[in-house]
Amino acid sequence: MNNTLKIDFVSDIACPWCAVGLAGLNTALGRLDAGTRVDLSFHPFELNPDMPAAGAVQLDYITSKYGMSADQARANREQIRTRAAAVGFTMNRDDASRVYNTFDAHRLLAWAREEGVQAALKAALLKAYFTDGKNIADRDVLIELAAQVGLDGDAASDILASGRYGQEVRDEELSWAQRGISSVPAVVVNDRYLIAGGQPPHVYEEQLRAILAGQDEA
Repeated sequence: MNNTLKIDFVSDIACPWCAVGLAGLNTALGRLDAGTRVDLSFHPFELNPDMPAAGAVQLDYITSKYGMSADQARANREQIRTRAAAVGFTMNRDDASRVYNTFDAHRLLAWAREEGVQAALKAALLKAYFTDGKNIADRDVLIELAAQVGLDGDAASDILASGRYGQEVRDEELSWAQRGISSVPAVVVNDRYLIAGGQPPHVYEEQLRAILAGQDEA
């Protein structure tokens, strides 16, 4: 029986549907057969690559970027809050919440992958941003989160100051764009199958079981 799933999760930290999708995916993975082997990696995508470090008020940014009214933006925010709660993730966003540049966070995630704690850092970043309202462009915040998941704080500080992993992030972003990824979250399974969007757990589970079944048939 072929029971291996290689999962590439392309996403941004400042993407609410990515938080919802990851929570849903993790729930689905927990429902698969105990013998299923999963290799889950996270890859960078920036929704707002030109965002200054100081960030911007999200309500103003969203209404301007997508041409929607403030009421429409609030309705979308409430929909996301409800979907997040359904998968156990707390969204504490309001009219005063800010959106920040995520490039440095992606650099730390590239390092965390080498250190074997990428999933833990990804979860910590999403919680810090969406639940705790922290500035994930602030290097002190990033160093604190890195230390929380077992990374060396001084090493994290050195990486952030040096610009290391910056080219790796840019190269990965370009690579996924060239493969057709233009929105996130994008869940690519076994380098072949795409599950797009922040899906509920049952959708991920159905798709993953179908992929596993197809491998058996092959």
